[in-house]
Amino acid sequence: MPRPGSGRGTAPPEKNRAPGKDTVPRAERPSQGRGADSRADGGLVREGAFTCRLLLPALGAWLTSLVLLRASPVVAWLVLAAAASAVAVLAAPPLLARAPGRIGRGRALRRRAEGEGRAGWRNVGVGVLVCVAGAAGAVGFRLEAVRGGPVAELAGREAVAEAEVVLTEDMRVRAGRGGAVPGEPVLGRGRVERVWARDGAVRVRAPVLLLADGRRWLGLLPSQRVRVTARFAAAREGELLAAVLLVRGPPEVAGEPSGLQRWAGGLRAGLREASTTLPPAQGGLLPALVIGDTARMDEQVRADFRDAGLGHLTAVSGANLAIIAGAAVALARWAGLPLVARGGFAALAMIAFAVVARPSPSVLRALVMGLIAAVALATGRSRHAFTALTVASLGLVLFDPELAASYGFALSVCATGGILLLAPRWRDRFARRVPFPLAEALAVTAAAQAACTPVLVLMTGGLGPASIPANLLAGPAVAPATVLGFLVALVAPFQMEVARLLAHLAGAPVWWIVTVARIAAALPGATLPWPAGWPGLALLLVAGFAAWVVVRRHALRRTVAVVVACALPALLAVRCAAAPWPPPGWLLVACDVGQGDALVANAGDGRAVVVDTGPDPVAVDRCLRRLGVRAIPLLVLTHPHLDHTAGLSGALRERPAGAVLLSPYGRDGSRPDGEGPFGVDVRHIPRGVPLWHARAGTRWRFGALEITVVAAAETLTGGDDAVNNASVVLLARWPQATVLLPGDIEPEAQRDLVRRGVPRADVLKVPHHGSAKQDPAFLQATGARAALISAGSGNSYGHPAPGTLRRLAALGMRTHRTDQEGDLALTTTRPGTLLITSSQVRRGCPGTRSRGRGGGRRRGGGAW
Repeated sequence: MPRPGSGRGTAPPEKNRAPGKDTVPRAERPSQGRGADSRADGGLVREGAFTCRLLLPALGAWLTSLVLLRASPVVAWLVLAAAASAVAVLAAPPLLARAPGRIGRGRALRRRAEGEGRAGWRNVGVGVLVCVAGAAGAVGFRLEAVRGGPVAELAGREAVAEAEVVLTEDMRVRAGRGGAVPGEPVLGRGRVERVWARDGAVRVRAPVLLLADGRRWLGLLPSQRVRVTARFAAAREGELLAAVLLVRGPPEVAGEPSGLQRWAGGLRAGLREASTTLPPAQGGLLPALVIGDTARMDEQVRADFRDAGLGHLTAVSGANLAIIAGAAVALARWAGLPLVARGGFAALAMIAFAVVARPSPSVLRALVMGLIAAVALATGRSRHAFTALTVASLGLVLFDPELAASYGFALSVCATGGILLLAPRWRDRFARRVPFPLAEALAVTAAAQAACTPVLVLMTGGLGPASIPANLLAGPAVAPATVLGFLVALVAPFQMEVARLLAHLAGAPVWWIVTVARIAAALPGATLPWPAGWPGLALLLVAGFAAWVVVRRHALRRTVAVVVACALPALLAVRCAAAPWPPPGWLLVACDVGQGDALVANAGDGRAVVVDTGPDPVAVDRCLRRLGVRAIPLLVLTHPHLDHTAGLSGALRERPAGAVLLSPYGRDGSRPDGEGPFGVDVRHIPRGVPLWHARAGTRWRFGALEITVVAAAETLTGGDDAVNNASVVLLARWPQATVLLPGDIEPEAQRDLVRRGVPRADVLKVPHHGSAKQDPAFLQATGARAALISAGSGNSYGHPAPGTLRRLAALGMRTHRTDQEGDLALTTTRPGTLLITSSQVRRGCPGTRSRGRGGGRRRGGGAW
């Protein structure tokens, strides 16, 4: 029963009040409204303080782990001791204040009220220090484990030894290969459990990274035991590895994988096999969307996903688990199961999915994040979900300190945090102008992108404004593709025909995602240039603050929006009209493909002769796409080195080829590089396309273009440079100009060519990327007025050599470099005048995206 005068229970319900009989005077209502607003604002403040107090300890542990990973164990122990001492100092005063004593009640209440705020933040400080101490201890123990013992000792001596290793993840093909084709480099992590050193076999337990060669490694499963002979090398700083094992020869299987991994491996293999019924772009993407298996993913699709901001779809994340759990709950509800059974069924589905996707740390992280997102979605209590996110992140970093240095972990946490904290407020704002479902989808996508942008800038630089619309369009297709793909994996081991039928059904949403990625990646300004690293992050913070100021002021917001909406299209149109690409009348283009060669000779009507394909299928495909090349009547691979042949699949992507011309090197079908006939991976050449060997004097004509084989070595000379000296030397001739394309011939072959007669040319493609190995007589004999050098920015070979550049300048040649100017086009403006134009003056125009490898010091090219 309420006390009289307490005000509780005295006001009748609003519907029972008689008109004019309000119990509260009208004059007092405004103050009551202000009080309500004040209480609401106070609630927001308390919620923000609560969030901050949770966030700071987790950030402390994260930063401590990140810093100490590159330190010694002694430093970790010192940090642990310092943090523990600070905890003792901060915790002592509150404990002493609670000592018994005689104090007045009023004075005690006043002291309590005054100290509440200070005590709250003191507790936060204690929590931060405790987490710092825990992280320091975790890192210290791990560093002691990996930097001591027999494995670390072998790595310090770079010794060769035999070891027994248990694989802890799938072996995968290593990217970024160069030089001659040596085989199939692969890598993966494992755990050394026995090593044969000078004192005999020693049992250990040390994490290592294996670098091996050959496709036989790709069939191995996690938990499988292998015996290897390897050179032990030191791991990179910041990695919790005892050593890197440079394995010699194929693996010797010493044990079978566990039953659980065999089951998961069977499901993964079934999904890959069933996906082969789809076109290559879709068939390679389906396993990547479902279980993160990117082994067969098309390189062009991979690049489109990266540029369109869709790369997260190919990594197992909380979204995958949420989709699987949602489908399981829907199925259980349809079956009429009670609530508890639905939860159990969903948990079982998520566990099964995690096993198939491999229970690696990244998958376990995704499992935790997926459960957090599911809790937030089910309860609608974002603050509690953020609490779970903070605790989960803290636990994962303490369990595996190496996650603190993982960009994938940072992106996962930032995306989830952005969705929990920003998306609800943004959704409410967007809902004022657009329908609620669209507002919610837009808010989630924008919040995740905004939270991840600082991490992306630290990683690679660049901003992706196209990612938000791309994710909005691709998002609806992800769920059906994931569910159908998971069903394919479950059905394939038992009934492959049914699995193929399900794969065909999944092909429709996968096709849509591929299409969205391709269109978004080709949009002008899909990726805006932005500095990488800490300078880029600082600039981003300044830009973000300026944007916040603009958004907060209504009049300024409208003015800036109108100016940007009018100025950007105008600037883009003027820029593109002033510098069209490809330039009209282009004859030859040296594509910027990094450290390699890819040259395109115009044969008219969308046709071109391609000479070498560079090291990257994506780079050469995009160059040909920008040039509008739809068919290749002749494709020439001057010699069998990866920086000239690895892009073959990209050049032939959706382009018919008339024939492929190869060096005579290996014409007898031998395997000079140990991998394939002619030193080229002929699997990428469609059936029915003839393979020809070059012969000096052979000539072809394609419209106005004439291609002549000047030299094609039948025998090899030059010792270590023999393969380079086997390059096919070509002369491309148009009525307006001639270009000499000598491949990578070294001084021995250059001198031999001088003796037999070097054809004079207007332009010389400098041999071997402008290396120091050049014969002065050969360079002079060409009589060229301009030189093209195809090299990668910041390459480790030092190409082009300064001495070569000085020699070319002394001969009066105007030098142009792809590492500084991007794609280079040879054009003719009027009879007798040739011009070399850089693609960088048209960067950002529709359909002309350049890779942006160089610094762009030359913008307008040169004419003569």
